[in-house]
Amino acid sequence: MSSVWHVAEVVGEAPENATARTIRLRVDGLTGHLAGQHIDIRLTADDGYSAIRSYSVASASTDGHLEITVDELPDGEVSSYLVRDLAVGDQLEIRGPVGGWFVWRPGKVNQVQLIGGGSGVVPLMSMIRAHQASSNESPFRLLYSLKSPETSLYRDELRRLDQESAKLMVEYVYTRSTPEGWPAAPARLTSDTLLRRIFPPEENPDVFVCGQTVFVETVADWLVMAGYPPQSIKTERFGGTGGIR
Repeated sequence: MSSVWHVAEVVGEAPENATARTIRLRVDGLTGHLAGQHIDIRLTADDGYSAIRSYSVASASTDGHLEITVDELPDGEVSSYLVRDLAVGDQLEIRGPVGGWFVWRPGKVNQVQLIGGGSGVVPLMSMIRAHQASSNESPFRLLYSLKSPETSLYRDELRRLDQESAKLMVEYVYTRSTPEGWPAAPARLTSDTLLRRIFPPEENPDVFVCGQTVFVETVADWLVMAGYPPQSIKTERFGGTGGIR
């Protein structure tokens, strides 16, 4: 799609956890998107005040539809509306999808290592879904760092794919609390933990890292120091100053 603003209709929604919600949109003229792209959403008040925010696309490419997952931010004027107030049948102004760097294409033959912190898993989920829907058999691994099981996004789908799909392996790091019976205490992600749970550099994976800025920068530094070629590492970061999760 072009940089022109388009009208999108909300045709479905589903809660992901206590503060996050997936929203399904139908967009006239949408012909597909690349896994990892994002859209801009513009909300305009009656007095003319407008606010624009960017949200990663969570779905694989489907004709005329796309999904985003929004995590409500404290005092977030746009995210709070999208999570708490938006209803099926409402309309939004969107621009995009956009982005050509942080994307996965089914024609790629390399195995893929995904590393997500918190809601940084959203564009990675688009890649996972696109991979599942494709004939591409290259292995995917996801390392998902999150505060607690209750904050997980796509919990049931990831569990099912991890158990049933030979195309995906999922690893979790919990930093505040763990599921009952989890074999390790909650702890922040470290370089040692990271490197034990991802494809090693000698296997030449394509690596995608997404999360808050400090998370992404720290993980990318660890990867380079461990011998992963910088050109194999693609990063996407979002606002906030939170540290390594």
